[in-house]
Amino acid sequence: MMESKSPVCNTCGEEIGVKPNGEFFVACHESCLEYEFKEGRRICLRCGNPYDENVLDDVETKTSKHQSTIATHISNTPQDSGIHARHVSTVSTIDSELNDEYGNPIWKNRVDSWKDKKSKKKKKHPKATKDEDPDAQVPPQQHMEDISLNPEAASATDVLSVVIPIPRTKITSYRIVIIMRLTILALFFHYRITHPVDSAYGLWLTSVICEIWFAFSWVLDQFPKWSPINRETYIDRLSARFEREGEQSQLAAVDFFVSTVDPLKEPPLITANTVLSILALDYPVDKVSCYVSDDGAAMLSFESLVETADFARKWVPFCKKYSIEPRAPEFYFSLKIDYLRDKVQPSFVKERRAMKRDYEEFKIRMNALVAKAQKTPEEGWTMQDGTSWPGNNTRDHPGMIQVFLGYSGARDVEGNELPRLVYVSREKRPGYQHHKKAGAENALVRVSAVLTNAPFILNLDCDHYVNNSKAVREAMCFLMDPVVGQDVCYVQFPQRFDGIDKSDRYANRNIVFFDVNMRGLDGIQGPVYVGTGCVFRRQALYGYSPPSKPKMLPQSSSSSCCCCPSKKKQTQDPSEIYKDAKREELDAAIFNLGDLDNYDEYERSMLISQTSFEKTFGLSAVFIESTLMENGGVPDSVNPSTLIKEAIHVISCGYEEKTEWGKEIGWIYGSITEDILTGFKMHCRGWRSIYCMPLRPAFKGSAPINLSDRLHQVLRWALGSVEIFLSRHCPLWYGCSGGRLKWLQRMAYINTIVYPFTSLPLVAYCTLPAICLLTGKFIIPTLSNLASMLFLGLFISIILTSVLELRWSGVSIEDLWRNEQFWVIGGVSAHLFAVFQGFLKMLAGLDTNFTVTSKTAEDLEFGELYIVKWTTLLIPPTSLLIINLVGVVAGFSDALNKGYEAWGPLFGKIFFAFWVVLHLYPFLKGLMGRQNRTPTIVILWSILLASVFSLVWVRINPFVSKTDTTSLSQNCLLIDC
Repeated sequence: MMESKSPVCNTCGEEIGVKPNGEFFVACHESCLEYEFKEGRRICLRCGNPYDENVLDDVETKTSKHQSTIATHISNTPQDSGIHARHVSTVSTIDSELNDEYGNPIWKNRVDSWKDKKSKKKKKHPKATKDEDPDAQVPPQQHMEDISLNPEAASATDVLSVVIPIPRTKITSYRIVIIMRLTILALFFHYRITHPVDSAYGLWLTSVICEIWFAFSWVLDQFPKWSPINRETYIDRLSARFEREGEQSQLAAVDFFVSTVDPLKEPPLITANTVLSILALDYPVDKVSCYVSDDGAAMLSFESLVETADFARKWVPFCKKYSIEPRAPEFYFSLKIDYLRDKVQPSFVKERRAMKRDYEEFKIRMNALVAKAQKTPEEGWTMQDGTSWPGNNTRDHPGMIQVFLGYSGARDVEGNELPRLVYVSREKRPGYQHHKKAGAENALVRVSAVLTNAPFILNLDCDHYVNNSKAVREAMCFLMDPVVGQDVCYVQFPQRFDGIDKSDRYANRNIVFFDVNMRGLDGIQGPVYVGTGCVFRRQALYGYSPPSKPKMLPQSSSSSCCCCPSKKKQTQDPSEIYKDAKREELDAAIFNLGDLDNYDEYERSMLISQTSFEKTFGLSAVFIESTLMENGGVPDSVNPSTLIKEAIHVISCGYEEKTEWGKEIGWIYGSITEDILTGFKMHCRGWRSIYCMPLRPAFKGSAPINLSDRLHQVLRWALGSVEIFLSRHCPLWYGCSGGRLKWLQRMAYINTIVYPFTSLPLVAYCTLPAICLLTGKFIIPTLSNLASMLFLGLFISIILTSVLELRWSGVSIEDLWRNEQFWVIGGVSAHLFAVFQGFLKMLAGLDTNFTVTSKTAEDLEFGELYIVKWTTLLIPPTSLLIINLVGVVAGFSDALNKGYEAWGPLFGKIFFAFWVVLHLYPFLKGLMGRQNRTPTIVILWSILLASVFSLVWVRINPFVSKTDTTSLSQNCLLIDC
């Protein structure tokens, strides 16, 4: 296959011309750079470098002299017409009738007309043009002087965020130690493999296999942390740019998604606090819409939302008047601080007391609803108007939507508008697959697109409230930045938690993951999506590729840029070429719908069906048309009176059939951890994500501090990873030929799906100390001086890596140790069960029911921490504890019988056993509870398994050489009894 030798323009996808002397044109066909200039861009979309000033001056002169010529060139060049513009494929599968007599696609002409309309609209805002045009004509030196004299103008043009790299002194030493540790590991394994233990060959072989796997897991976890970064945002500059005084706010609208299933496990009061914190955000009211998904169709959730909407009329103006934090009333009133500090208004104390009294009454009403819902009437629930509640049968009910607050709804007590609050419960019928949380989130995507259609979506779990009222502004510093934000699919915030014991016994805070691993990923292609506290770009959820994604051609060709040609070449296999062609066909089809205002209803429906949108997004012309809105909002052509009806239609249980929902668009199906899959698909398309860590945590939630609940939570996560490993989306091979997922990012995703399999070698390795103590054998031969140096160097490198990691991340050593302990606890329990359940599900089709983690708390502080609930997950770690403790006793007994020469080898075995016991110590404390109350069944099963294992081992004695029984019997006969 012949390869094209000419670079390809990133803007139009055509080859760049070559001068007679062999040099490339600055702009291919002398049109693309002019187009970029006309659009007001001064920076290359491909490389981020500014264009040469001399070239810009030439283009500016040429633009003023040859307007007609430029218009002709632009009409033949695919352009970036709003959010939906993509790198359009030149070959389309649409009927040939869509081409004119010259062979040019008709949709290009429609794009021109659409662009003309946009330019006419811009003329209605002379102030905006006035702000832009002078900057293009003023010399840079004079422009800088004007900025220095006008700070407000400077803040409107400055960057909205900056990347703060880790200091070179910290990161360089960190990388050197990683390489040193990798080298020592190689020498260590060379020694281990070349020095087997003949007297305990089985033990030695098992230990070597386990150690090799641990080293592989360490590499997968360590190298994605090679280039960690920090970020800093400037929300004051964001306000200066998009919220100018006397003008309507230009900040982008945001749709909030709050999902709940069982109101008895996820108390309505917690959900209400989350909703109230959203409604009271420091963000323009008309830009905020909150959608609450009730996937259990519970009347309790509906009635509690009615009470929440009523209380919001008082709570929201109070929060904004006094700028309080946090804006979830339960957590605000529980703060143990001097609330009089920094409050100068004399009326604050009086209003705060009145508000707290109102909130206590609100809690009483909510608790009464919960008490009423404990026992379901035989005839089912009945609403206030006497009609039966549609969701009495949770598995067979119609879709339900109720708008509580909004632009035309109830106002607050001061007469101001409130954000929109919408209750949604999607339709469920027997025989349909509903895909649990992922299906509920996709239903909210469609409902919100029909009703409000904000360009950005923020999803939260029902127990994660907004702790920082400016959190959305923090995210907009990235998403609305014209340079940084164009390729950003989502902004992920770290998860922070309330109600966790001070020692964080079971590593609920996940500090190491959120403060170390995620910052490392941010330096590659971005953090993984963790299921909550994430602001999405709606277009990324629709399956589109980023605007600046390199165009993938059927043939291998050079990918280049107008201002900086590249010599790198990209290739694709036929399957990837087909996928790219289909995606670019869909991107190109968007242009066909850009001029819908000029068509009647019949022509509009024909146009939608022609472009295969229905096969992708479903049978809803209103929803499809909403995807064309550049800055969000409801299309003008839609009748407002039909929106609710259309919204009910898009949440019907059969809407997603024969579409791309859950496959290529929306939240991806196929795993109970849909968050990993969804983010992984976006990164494979070439998007990048951003990790935002404001000084004040953006969101806070609750975590299960009870041992059994915590293990079940970890089991669910691990099972989801195993499901992805066994699916077609496995990062080991999915999207490898596309070249859009960076190899370190792929390594991180591989780590997220293979970590449950570490449980198998981990259980074996934790059993080895007990076996060594019971048999008197060991996995390591007598050490030479060189071997001793290797072991010492390995331990030192491990310690140095941890110390330097703590140094640049700021994580405490206690958090690191807790993370290590729970890695062992979860590995020998939840991860082990997840591996077997995952394979059973694949081989036998046995599905595992998703258990909602309880969010309730005991009246006593940390009371739930000491509750022990029976679960089979407790058996393996308990058995390992008992076996190792029995082994320690047996080892000491054996050493006492053999004399002082046996104490030397004993210390190595004892150290090995105590390594296991120390890592399982938090688990042992959890079993003991507050008053040493442990379920009898746990003790019985554990002692039984440990005893049987020990007796069988002594009887079989597999690693001890067999003695000659004949000679032994003869010797016995010689003894005179």
